Amino acid sequence: MATVSALSYYPVKGCAGVSVQRMDVMATGPRHDRVFLFVSPDGTFRCQRRTPRLALVRPEVVHDGTKLTLSAPGHPDVTVDVRTDGPRRPVSVYSWHGVAVDQGDDAAEWGSAVLGEPVRLTRAAPDHARAFDDAHGPVHFADSTALHLTALSSLDDLNARILERGGEAVPMARFRPNIVATGFPPFGEDDLRTARVGGAELRYVKPDVRCQVTMVDQDRGERAGPEPIRTLATFRRDPDGGVTFGVKLAVATPGTIAVGDEITTG
Repeated sequence: MATVSALSYYPVKGCAGVSVQRMDVMATGPRHDRVFLFVSPDGTFRCQRRTPRLALVRPEVVHDGTKLTLSAPGHPDVTVDVRTDGPRRPVSVYSWHGVAVDQGDDAAEWGSAVLGEPVRLTRAAPDHARAFDDAHGPVHFADSTALHLTALSSLDDLNARILERGGEAVPMARFRPNIVATGFPPFGEDDLRTARVGGAELRYVKPDVRCQVTMVDQDRGERAGPEPIRTLATFRRDPDGGVTFGVKLAVATPGTIAVGDEITTG
């Protein structure tokens, strides 16, 4: 029997996650997940591929989403009054181009100081509409789907292979999942097609093709390759290119998920 062993959401794309015991899952994914976005002055999104220091930023959504607190080592915390609507600025995430609500100068100055480059903090607008196609479902600023799921047994298998090659084991945080499952055989999550978890029903979209973000030390905000990509490349190559770990899911039915919930698959 597979069950949920950990849950996380990521308020600001590319920044540290928030571990929770319960999570409300909307059509777009976990509540508050990747709703905020740091962008360069021209609106291009910042991610750990280009800006690994994002991993040092620890956001916390407080007061039912009306405020956002940002913290990072060596910098004073800043609390932002969340602007759900207001001045818009053009933003882009890969091939998607749209607008988002600017969160003001205090957030921009704090983020620029922490990241060492000029940035603005933005939030998805009330009329935000982004989806790759009907299969993927709607998302805020996630790469492509509402949820990412990984399995503990898959990480154990991967780390055993890494150690055999003389490398150092990697933590699950490198893969930045929303749902961590226990009870699957190694890479058994690949076979998941539908899943009832708590009050939510989830639907498989595709394998999760991994990138350089998995080689960023999430505690230090620094690149620390070549693992796990080097070892994944020896046995997890995707026919369409890249290497995979975990699966990407869409939300068929919104609901609440909790640690300990059974994952009923179909």
